Amino acid sequence: MKIKLGTFNLFQFVEPPYSWYTKKDKFNDRQWLEKTTWIKNQILKMDCDIIGFQEVFSRDALQSLVNDSGFQYFETVELAKLSINNPQKYVSTTVAIASKYPIVNIQKVRVHTPSVRSHNFQGHFTFSRISIKATISLPDKTELLVYVCHLKSNRLGEHEDIFTQHHTLEHKKEVVSEALEDNASPALRQRLCEASSLFFDIRKSKSKPTVLLCDLNDKEFSITIDALSNNIYHGDERKEKLVLHDASYQYTPEVYNPHPEAKEVQRKSTSYFLGKGNVLDYIFISNHFDKNNKDSIAHVTNYTVLDEHLQENKDGSLLQSDHAQVVCELTF
Repeated sequence: MKIKLGTFNLFQFVEPPYSWYTKKDKFNDRQWLEKTTWIKNQILKMDCDIIGFQEVFSRDALQSLVNDSGFQYFETVELAKLSINNPQKYVSTTVAIASKYPIVNIQKVRVHTPSVRSHNFQGHFTFSRISIKATISLPDKTELLVYVCHLKSNRLGEHEDIFTQHHTLEHKKEVVSEALEDNASPALRQRLCEASSLFFDIRKSKSKPTVLLCDLNDKEFSITIDALSNNIYHGDERKEKLVLHDASYQYTPEVYNPHPEAKEVQRKSTSYFLGKGNVLDYIFISNHFDKNNKDSIAHVTNYTVLDEHLQENKDGSLLQSDHAQVVCELTF
């Protein structure tokens, strides 16, 4: 059995006549038709069984679109909020999940209050977008836990530290703690609280095979990924270091007739800012799918980034998306 899962940031999915954030930001009917047609075609290319969506404002319009695309099951756990002063202007966004297999349970991911306290968050904490926790019944009766999230994005001009695979967790924590103490990175503090809440929810459910479909709004090797996946980040030295693995590292594409001096294949960016590419969109898997686990029930047999539209226009188009779509295939 093969199952394909994807993550898809829709970039302001707002059905006219509604607008997003400001009154003038809205699509006309022609633009909306162009955008939804592109999304349908992209979903066809992804060829997934399960998709997590970000930047969902118009819930019912997305449900109709995915139903038309062969996804019988669709869920959200909150509705995008409308402005009190303008009932046709959205002021918040949500995530959603679509599946070709039954969604037998749907929950909100709860805030992990001790993590909020440990990150010294001041004031009342809520997720910037409430994350989804869905139980999906696969054809062989396996129950798969699928989380969908969209973590807090950085504000323009906000301090940001860039890490590589060579930086230790200890170094990252030291650097980031200074920025947090100076309150130079409020969005990062929010993200770390969100990622930590997800970590504890996922670890609590670790007996079940799990996949996370996400726009983390943070880069590869960021400390946000440690907060999301690493027991040691949370002061727990248990033998099983990671509760989640980046699925990208679990798959090595075959290179036919490789040049002897060819460099390692570079990971594709999923988003661009000022012309510079970054990985912001990820699929994470639990130990049930880890290739190094002798008791795994399935493994990653493909991992694809659909970025043709970004090659044409790195900033993306409102009539398409400013993110690449990521697809992971699991073979049971």
